[in-house]
Amino acid sequence: MSFSELGLKSSIASAVTEKGYNTPTPIQAKTIPVILKGRDVIAAAQTGTGKTAGFVLPILQQLDNGHKLRGKRIRSLILVPTRELAIQVHDNVVAYAKNLSLTSMAMYGGTDIDAQKQRLIEGVDVLVATPGRLLDMAHQRALHFDELKILVLDEADRMLDMGFSKDIYDIIDRLPQQRQNLLFSATMSDDVQNLGDDLTHYGTNGDVIEIRMSAKNEAASSIEQWLITVDKDTRSALLSHLIKGGNWDQALIFTEQKHVAAKLVAQLGKRGIEADCIHADRSQAQREKVLAQFKSGKLKYLVATGVAARGIDIGKLSRVVNYDLPFKPEEYIHRIGRTGRAGAAGEAISLVTWGDFKKLCAIESSLGHLIERREVEAFPVRKTVPISILNYVPKNQRR
Repeated sequence: MSFSELGLKSSIASAVTEKGYNTPTPIQAKTIPVILKGRDVIAAAQTGTGKTAGFVLPILQQLDNGHKLRGKRIRSLILVPTRELAIQVHDNVVAYAKNLSLTSMAMYGGTDIDAQKQRLIEGVDVLVATPGRLLDMAHQRALHFDELKILVLDEADRMLDMGFSKDIYDIIDRLPQQRQNLLFSATMSDDVQNLGDDLTHYGTNGDVIEIRMSAKNEAASSIEQWLITVDKDTRSALLSHLIKGGNWDQALIFTEQKHVAAKLVAQLGKRGIEADCIHADRSQAQREKVLAQFKSGKLKYLVATGVAARGIDIGKLSRVVNYDLPFKPEEYIHRIGRTGRAGAAGEAISLVTWGDFKKLCAIESSLGHLIERREVEAFPVRKTVPISILNYVPKNQRR
């Protein structure tokens, strides 16, 4: 099946082909036709499945109708949780709309608000925004929503995790009731489902279409997952050994805390491995520069806290490393979803210490299986990590 067979016009399909995509992914094949029909959609799909194109392409086609924008108006709004994701999604909008006469912009905090206000004066067809900056602009009457036709909540689970629930509802209250609603989420918790139900309460074209591409928490089958148990004081040495011994081409390495990220970069540097990091304390300009270097391949090893766990699309990123295990099983899925994208092969490696046992139990219970364990002879473990207890329930959650 081709993109044209899904109902996309040639000007859009050719732009997709120029990006190197010839065949729609399963999520694209399901979402594009129903979005083109104007239906409301709630979709659960893992990162790396091509879901961004799954909503951007049909939105562009619906907006490409010669409509003349009024000042400070927007026709479609894509809400995302982070600045990085806003940039990433907007880059996709620009690429796919290259043959169309549509305008777009990414709007997020940490940058000059006056420049963004100026850009809104003539109106924008596709606005990609983070909730906080969007509300700032609305409060200052820098934009109006009366011409909005389509609302997208992307990475809805992440937005709720980051505490944006009130902002999202404040934004929804400002929008026209008659609109098309699209919600995309890597996981479908009760909170996300409730948000979807509230969002689509004023559906514009019949019942809501619900699409689920995978189990509640399931990693892409193209990702090879394995772990090594290690003592905490030898983790950086083990990681250096893996990088050099395996001649890794590139790796995205996740830590839980920003000071750990900075320390790890220094430790790798002392062993002759050039790395850099992104975290909340770095300026937006610094983060964008480092991400650009990593995407281009100039920087081979990027250490990141959770701020970068979602929305980074490196293309053919070969591996992800959990230097620290995340506290939430869902975050593990989000992190490793940076590799193995769109069916490509990827590798997810976790360095697990004795103190990570409960987190490992939760992750493997969520996956429904144990993660393969491997050993490195040069790094014997003093504190053995037990085999996980699947379906482990912490004491404070037991009835």
